[in-house]
Amino acid sequence: MKLIGYARVSTRHQATERQEVDLLAAGVRRDDLYVDHGASGSRASRPQLDRALAALHEGDTFVITTLDRLGRSTLNMLGLAEDLRAKDVGLRVLNLGGSDVDTRTPMGGMVFTVMAAIAQMELEIKRERGIDSVSKRRAAGKDLGGRRASFTDSQVRNAQLLIESGQEATQVAKDLGMSRGTLYRRIKQLGDPR
Repeated sequence: MKLIGYARVSTRHQATERQEVDLLAAGVRRDDLYVDHGASGSRASRPQLDRALAALHEGDTFVITTLDRLGRSTLNMLGLAEDLRAKDVGLRVLNLGGSDVDTRTPMGGMVFTVMAAIAQMELEIKRERGIDSVSKRRAAGKDLGGRRASFTDSQVRNAQLLIESGQEATQVAKDLGMSRGTLYRRIKQLGDPR
């Protein structure tokens, strides 16, 4: 009987040290620890997760620190838990609902199912909030972020003419959606049209 551990972070800039420390403290050997860096939890297949699952044999236990390291979809998480159960492999979540949960027990299986549903609900609420925020910003005419619009030479020349006719450069730049410095830089790049 082996403990196979799995840790994951979504971006390459995040660290897995805390997860690794917790997994090692739970009894996972360093050689039996698989780590994915820059792997989204929304993908069902991840390189190190696939290797960890392939390393599991009957009687082993798959160990993760928190449920969100496994995935985000209730369906995927429950499917994985069922696949493990069919192979007679346990799933142990070190911090699920404030305690250590092992799906081999009836209570652990039930807690896992409920927490998987809650994890998916939290993700859907987060998505809803994001969509709502974008809608409100769009309705208010606010900046939505993303790539800035590029301005044609004609737009920059028209802005230059407005400035030369006495318009305030700061206001002309603001109306175009750029800084005054950027507008002057673009005008300089175009050179004298005459």
